[in-house]
Amino acid sequence: MGMVTFVDETTSGENRDSWGLEFVEERVSARELIRRRVFQEVAEYNAKQPGLFQGLVQPTDAERTLNGYRLRTPRRLDAERQFELAVEAFGRNGFLLLVADRQIEDLDEEVDISSGTAEAVFLKLVPLVGG
Repeated sequence: MGMVTFVDETTSGENRDSWGLEFVEERVSARELIRRRVFQEVAEYNAKQPGLFQGLVQPTDAERTLNGYRLRTPRRLDAERQFELAVEAFGRNGFLLLVADRQIEDLDEEVDISSGTAEAVFLKLVPLVGG
């Protein structure tokens, strides 16, 4: 069993608090890593219904704020839809995924999490101003 620590960073140097999930498997695909992360953050949001969603990708009908995404109409989020949005974002380089300081380029690529604690860095790309 291993622990994966999720870290969010941006190219502008911002990072949010990291958090972890336990995995029973020793190896998982990048797709599964993203799926479990998204499902966990949606479950936590739906349980608490805070004012802001601090997840990997922006929900439909939400506006970006300094600390997350504010839904225009408060509602429960659909984890499957958020996962689809995350996969789309990965495919268009909306974020990079780095595991053990190695960029993961394919959703089917497997990552080793057997060494106890693995760090998965989600590097969100920030568009250049004026470009």
